Amino acid sequence: MSEHIATLGQLLDSAGTQWRAFDIGRHITKLDKKQFLAIEQAQTPYPYPLGGHAWLAIQFWDSKASKEPYVWFLKFPLDEQSKLVSASRDHFADMVIQALGTEITGEQADGKLDNNPYVFTPNANKLAAFNAQLKVLLKQPASQYYEHAQLYFSGQIGFDNWQSMALQGIADFAYRLNSADNLKHLHAAWPNLPVEVLQPLSAMLEHIEIPPTLSELMLSYGQTALNNNDVVTASAALRAISSGQATGLSAQLVDCALESTLGQDSDILLTIAGRCFKQLEEPQRLHVFMDNCAHHEKIAELFPSIFADLVAIPTIRPHLLGLLRKENRSETLARAIGRLFS
Repeated sequence: MSEHIATLGQLLDSAGTQWRAFDIGRHITKLDKKQFLAIEQAQTPYPYPLGGHAWLAIQFWDSKASKEPYVWFLKFPLDEQSKLVSASRDHFADMVIQALGTEITGEQADGKLDNNPYVFTPNANKLAAFNAQLKVLLKQPASQYYEHAQLYFSGQIGFDNWQSMALQGIADFAYRLNSADNLKHLHAAWPNLPVEVLQPLSAMLEHIEIPPTLSELMLSYGQTALNNNDVVTASAALRAISSGQATGLSAQLVDCALESTLGQDSDILLTIAGRCFKQLEEPQRLHVFMDNCAHHEKIAELFPSIFADLVAIPTIRPHLLGLLRKENRSETLARAIGRLFS
């Protein structure tokens, strides 16, 4: 049977399942089936590589059964052009077929792939965000922790009483900003949120196309935090705004960050590279960003790792390679680039 199965899509189709694929390495982003097929056939590079790998979540369910959907979290190596190394995908498919046959949604599927080398467990933030997103997609109710999070963000139990709130509740709240008065309550709550809530909340919002009104709030809070040299709050605002609908506002906050006294801070630079990478598709902003990285005190560690991370992203790669040939670079940036190739 395995010789007829060339892709994961075919494996899932031949098992009679309905399925969806997501990138879960950078932001949680749904990959449409056409795009996923092109990635699987190595016709197109993986759009969001991280650490030389594609980090995927594949959700599938038996169209005839009423059971909860299954999810595979899979990590596959990419080549130097960020294309899928198909041998590893084929190896995974063979292992699945050997372990499960075509019954990938039956009772016996549970636990069978636990030691599979391509299976990974996302961190707690990603897992909570992914669960929250699936519940919304499947039109299912949120988790049991959601109502408590609503009470918290509406200010009814005191912003200092954050210990009683579950991470999953924060995720459910973030993914349901258009329900009830959640968005209005978040606007009012944001200035009062302790860092213990701000950080996980921004780790949820970074996956969501937040509405422009919330992006405006993030821009103004981010700018204030940058003026106050508050790295934690500025990073939270950058994360929260990074997938927002108003891309002009997130670009503005990135520019403010790069021009600020925190513009060479490693947390700020890593947040921009990891979360606001779409803003670095603009060549001039990318130039300023890489110049800031080159001026960082720990340049020997930071510059090469950020360069390697960004050059793998297909939409940034041509601009970054263009920067290698650019004439009007600072001496510091030219030296940092020279070191990469020495």
